Amino acid sequence: MAGAGVSRKTAWQGLRQWLMLKKASTPLSIRDPEHWRNREFDSYGEPVNEASVLSLAAAWACVNLIAGTIASLPLMVYRTDRNGSRTLAQDHPLYRLVHNSPNALQTAVDFWEYLAASLELRGNAYARIVRSGGRVVSLIPASASAMTVRKLDSSRLEYSWNDDGKQVTETSDNMLHIRGFGGSPLGGLSTLQFGAQVFGLSRAVHSAAGSTFRNGLRPSGVLTFEQFLTTDQRDIIEKRLVEKFVGAMNAGRPMVLEGGTKWEQLTINPEDAQMLESRSFSIEEVARMFGVPPHMIGHTANSTSWGTGLEQQTLGFQKFTLRRRLKRIEQALEKQLLTEEDRSQGVTIEFSLEGLLRGDSAARSSFYQSGLMNGWMTINEVRALENLPPVAGGDVPRMQSQNVPISGGPTA
Repeated sequence: MAGAGVSRKTAWQGLRQWLMLKKASTPLSIRDPEHWRNREFDSYGEPVNEASVLSLAAAWACVNLIAGTIASLPLMVYRTDRNGSRTLAQDHPLYRLVHNSPNALQTAVDFWEYLAASLELRGNAYARIVRSGGRVVSLIPASASAMTVRKLDSSRLEYSWNDDGKQVTETSDNMLHIRGFGGSPLGGLSTLQFGAQVFGLSRAVHSAAGSTFRNGLRPSGVLTFEQFLTTDQRDIIEKRLVEKFVGAMNAGRPMVLEGGTKWEQLTINPEDAQMLESRSFSIEEVARMFGVPPHMIGHTANSTSWGTGLEQQTLGFQKFTLRRRLKRIEQALEKQLLTEEDRSQGVTIEFSLEGLLRGDSAARSSFYQSGLMNGWMTINEVRALENLPPVAGGDVPRMQSQNVPISGGPTA
């Protein structure tokens, strides 16, 4: 504890000296990356950054689940005409970028998983927009941990970051900026910063457990003697008695003790039990920070504590955790990538949530059946979603005719 206190004191002294070197006119702000970027937050004596947080199994599972799910959903470009008819705009230049490959080095899954993970940890996701002839031809991801954002005027921002040792500066005209929770024009709030206490405590508990099992003494029992042992007697105990009676081969074998020796069996003590409870609670705290039901990252304790069970928790994850993240991405893309001409033509960018049904044949079948019976899907639309070729007459909407008005006339 003393060492941790000295280390923390030294860290605060270093931070204070660094702040004194800053211009007096520059206020300290938790939203300003200039003050906080590339700095490790400290909690319970544990550093909190991307590497340390992702070393926690619960945090890794949460970020992997959210980012991987978002990246796996098809991102589509649609065009809506004046009659309200919406069609898939595969001919639009943005379709290939957002749906297939945003740049020469990444697939769409790689790109969106990187941005979604950055959004979860840093509260912001960035990509440089490359244009040619007025159209977007590439999206190059930029690291959120090395990004500095400042306001130029009422409508433009300036972004600066280090890319492979080279300092890059762009304005908001050429930057895709997806903001997380917080809503500030300069950026969202960092989960690493505001969750430093949660992540630091979790790391401290794991470090304490590791230190206990690595260095701590956890014997199954103790031998008690009435008098101090000589060196020869201690050698006999350690080399002969322990070797003779400890091990699976000697389980259940009676132990012969003499000379006033007593054997006392040890059980788990309250401190160990408390540590186990703390580790379980830390998993729930980390899952709560990311809005993920604990059962979805393998923590099944109290798995039916909300709703009607695991199914309702999973639906809640889709409705309340995924939906708002998808909406942030969709609106950022539409605001920063679409031109005025695109908007006048009714071009929109949306994730296809039907992608979540690919692994659930029963839910997918029920979804299609509802669409076909009620006339809001055609046979060919269903076949297209199942990667099947169209059939003749399959473009005509149909619906069941059992539900007809009562005529009021005599019955046959």
